[in-house]
Amino acid sequence: MKIAVCGYMGSGKSTVSQLLAEKLKWDFIELDKEIEKKENFSISEIFAHKGEIYFRKKETLVLEEILSHTKKAIISLGGGTPCYGNNLELLKNDEELKLVYLKVTPQNLTQRLFKERAKRPLIANLEKEKLEEYVRKHLFERQFYYLQSDVIIDANNKTVEDLVAEISKLLD
Repeated sequence: MKIAVCGYMGSGKSTVSQLLAEKLKWDFIELDKEIEKKENFSISEIFAHKGEIYFRKKETLVLEEILSHTKKAIISLGGGTPCYGNNLELLKNDEELKLVYLKVTPQNLTQRLFKERAKRPLIANLEKEKLEEYVRKHLFERQFYYLQSDVIIDANNKTVEDLVAEISKLLD
C-alpha cells in the first residue's frame, strides 16, 4: 500500500508524511526532492531556467516512476501535482494507493505561509493581504482536484501528531 498526501503549500504535507512514514516504518518520498535529485537543480531553479511546462512534464515522469517502483511508502506530493496533466488520473488509478488531502482554510494557510514566505520564492515578496488573495485564488483553482482525494482531512487547528494518528487509522 502507498499513501500520497496532497494539499496546498503550507498544509503540512511534508512534515505529516515524514512523521507518518517514521511511525509506520515505511519509505518516505518527497516528490519535489526526487525531482531536484534527478535535475540537479532546486525547484525554484528549474522554474527559473526551464519554465513551468518543463517542470510539470518532469513531475509527471518522476511520479510515474515512483508509483511503478514503490510498494510501502508515504509520498508527499507537490502542491500542484494533482492539478496538472494526467497526474490525478495516475494517482486515482493506482489500486494500491490512497490519496489523502490535508484541507486547510485560506486564512490558516496565509498565517502559516506568511511566517515562512522568505523560503518560498513564489510568495517571498507578498505582503499579508496580497498573500491571502494569492492563496484564495490558487486554492479555488486547485480545490476541484484536491476534493477528488480518497480521504479528506480537516487539518485546521490539529497538531502534526493528530494528523498522523488520523491517517494511520486508514490502515486499520
